[in-house]
Amino acid sequence: MALTGLQIYKLLPKTNCKECGFPTCLAFAMKLASKQAELDSCPYVSDEARETLAAAAAPPIRLVALGEDEYKVEVGNETVMFRHEKTFFHESGLFLRVKDNEDAAEVEAKVKAAMDYTVERVGLILQLNGVAVENASGDAGTFAQCVRLVRGLTEKPLILMGESPEALRAALEQEGGKQPLLYAATVDNWEEMAALAKEAGVPLAVRADDLDTLAALTEKIKGAGVEDMVLDPGARDMLGSLHMLTHLRRLALKKNLRALGYPVITFPAEGAEDEVEESLIGVEHVAKYASLVVLDHFSPAIVYPLLTLRLNIYTDPQKPIQVSPGLYEIGTPDENSCLMVTTNFSLTYFSVAGEIEGSGRPGWLLITEAEGMSVLTAWAAGKFDAERIAKAVKQYDVASKVAHKKLVLPGYVSTLLGEVEDALPDWEIMVGPRESVDIPNYIKNVWAA
Repeated sequence: MALTGLQIYKLLPKTNCKECGFPTCLAFAMKLASKQAELDSCPYVSDEARETLAAAAAPPIRLVALGEDEYKVEVGNETVMFRHEKTFFHESGLFLRVKDNEDAAEVEAKVKAAMDYTVERVGLILQLNGVAVENASGDAGTFAQCVRLVRGLTEKPLILMGESPEALRAALEQEGGKQPLLYAATVDNWEEMAALAKEAGVPLAVRADDLDTLAALTEKIKGAGVEDMVLDPGARDMLGSLHMLTHLRRLALKKNLRALGYPVITFPAEGAEDEVEESLIGVEHVAKYASLVVLDHFSPAIVYPLLTLRLNIYTDPQKPIQVSPGLYEIGTPDENSCLMVTTNFSLTYFSVAGEIEGSGRPGWLLITEAEGMSVLTAWAAGKFDAERIAKAVKQYDVASKVAHKKLVLPGYVSTLLGEVEDALPDWEIMVGPRESVDIPNYIKNVWAA
């Protein structure tokens, strides 16, 4: 049972050393009780107290991993209902489902197209996480053959779907030992499925049509020695799944119901009439609160919105995406190429760099440290000023790269012109456009002139 803040406080060393990042041990205890701190942050807690506090300090939703190495997918371990309360930690895994009764050439084409699809956004590569293979044929040999085909096409994690433990065992022999997820244990087969998952050392999905049955199943499976589970609460339609997923999250976080404190898997196509509705339901599931989302169809039109939404939701709202400060070459600039300066907010960098590249004329882009803020925000916060700009010019030895000693400021901070001129007396400071979309025209008609 979860401990209260005062109960946790009694087990702490009460030194108020602040090394945990909180002003007092009581404040730290309250954060532990609300699942907003980790027990390891306290360097002086005793072994006895650590053992007692382990259950209270553990995240309310268990962390479950699929796959290995660079393709590893971790889900769960979330601590808040809403992103703005703190952040979401482990983004939803997006999978494409294929069935073993499909033609092998069709399966190969679908898997290759989906696994090869990537999108670059703000310097990050977005892509699907893996493949779910379903034993739709009901035949263990056909299933194993399909899994072998898929594993030969990708190293990404697999979800092995079937109700027959024998078929799943045959599939595991062909999967390659890369930590797949077995789907699914039910009231009818849970003992055999739990034994197989425990033997193979892999996570197990648990499916039931109501939460009482689902909670009872997870308790039985945990008792059988399987700790890593993923839940399928059965709801498929848009409204029903929204209610169910939200309710599950609340029970895990607010009521600390450990029997339901696991990641959740969803299948948007099973509640949709067409591919468009599948994409819409998928969007809902990524937002509220699916850990693994299995799609039945692949196309950029379906996947791209989900990848972008996932990136936005699982970006820490308190830590903007940043690029490293420095002097960047856009194209192959020479000593006469245009030199612009901006902040290290990732979206700003890629917008400006993209427009310089789109101008057809190579250029230099100087990025200053602004704690990931955009130009106007950084300027208002005192993080993008003449001192920082001048420091960056000297730190990255910009003068050795350009012969003209001309530096272009973003148009929105034209008020910095005089201050930057004072800070860089040997430089000619120019004011560029306010919007990045106007950069190509500026380079061609103002800079070149």
